[in-house]
Amino acid sequence: MDFEVKVVESSFVAPSEPTPRKGLWMSSLDLPMANRGHTPTFYLFHSNNAASASDFFDAARLKAAMAKALVAFYPLAGRLGVDSSGRIQIDCNGEGALFVVARSDVTVDEIKDVKPSPELRRQLVPRIEPSSVVMGVQVTFFKCGGVALGMALHHVSIDAMSAFHFFQTWSAFSRNGDSAAVELPCHDRTLLPARSPPTIHPDALSTFYPKLAFSDPPGPIAGEVFAISKDQVASLKRLCGGASTFCAVSALVWQCTCIARRLLPYSVARLTFPVNIRRRVKPPLPKRYFGNALVRVGVAAAAGDIASEAPASVAGRIGGAIDRMDDELVRSAGSVRDRLLRDGGDGSADPWLAPLMPPLVLSRQVGPQVGAG
Repeated sequence: MDFEVKVVESSFVAPSEPTPRKGLWMSSLDLPMANRGHTPTFYLFHSNNAASASDFFDAARLKAAMAKALVAFYPLAGRLGVDSSGRIQIDCNGEGALFVVARSDVTVDEIKDVKPSPELRRQLVPRIEPSSVVMGVQVTFFKCGGVALGMALHHVSIDAMSAFHFFQTWSAFSRNGDSAAVELPCHDRTLLPARSPPTIHPDALSTFYPKLAFSDPPGPIAGEVFAISKDQVASLKRLCGGASTFCAVSALVWQCTCIARRLLPYSVARLTFPVNIRRRVKPPLPKRYFGNALVRVGVAAAAGDIASEAPASVAGRIGGAIDRMDDELVRSAGSVRDRLLRDGGDGSADPWLAPLMPPLVLSRQVGPQVGAG
């Protein structure tokens, strides 16, 4: 779908109060994200009440709220840089996050069912210049009164859990002003060091760095959105023996993918996904640890087994891989990556980021209408 988006304002929003000026050290879980660049996301909002929508999505109000939120989340107002040894860090200098206001002559209904595409992201997510800017936001107003909120966050700075924490805080300041309740983030990334002295769990290499034949996708990667209702999720979880929502849905998609791709029964099918390790290390990280605290986990089996097993069995394989992520194994992931650094890398060329084949990417939108499980 072709539509025009016109930028009407572009500025940088700095924290509303003085913030620490320092270089923020990056952990071994941050560094592999250095070459990932800025992660684009956007959210569409209908305007059910014109008065309340124009109030909440007033650009000036959003900018003021962001300035307040950036006081606690000051790394997002900084710039990517390097320390004296050449190691990537965030220069917390308070220069500000990019804030763009745009308008479009289409409606939310006209684009809400459009498949995700690079063109859609290009229109609704801000272009980051210079590339050292950590975060950018674009607010696009549609002629129907609806709004698109597009965001570009450099993945070396934070993971999805931390991003959601910032968005919650920004939203709270927009709604409630100075009376907003704020849970302060923890910026101490030295809480996630590799093991010292470096020791590697015997399963670490096979878990995080399996020996695989990588290949480039043969063509453009297709995107599709499958809406799963609350009742369907509940039914699927029962079918999977009470597995979590993630395990149940992932099991279904993995099975369907093995069948649809017509993989040979004896070929190896591998499912990879990120696991939040905040509560899995000892001592646990603070609930509001601000940074990357995800490790990529893989589970593999013969494609024929995955295609033919009961859904509960496949979900059990996925759950078992998650359960194995304990402190010893998680910190070994950091040790392996630190070893890559010592061997001459910069920590960014991490093999677990490369696709094996046209990748299957699972993304779930969790909102008030969807229960976590």
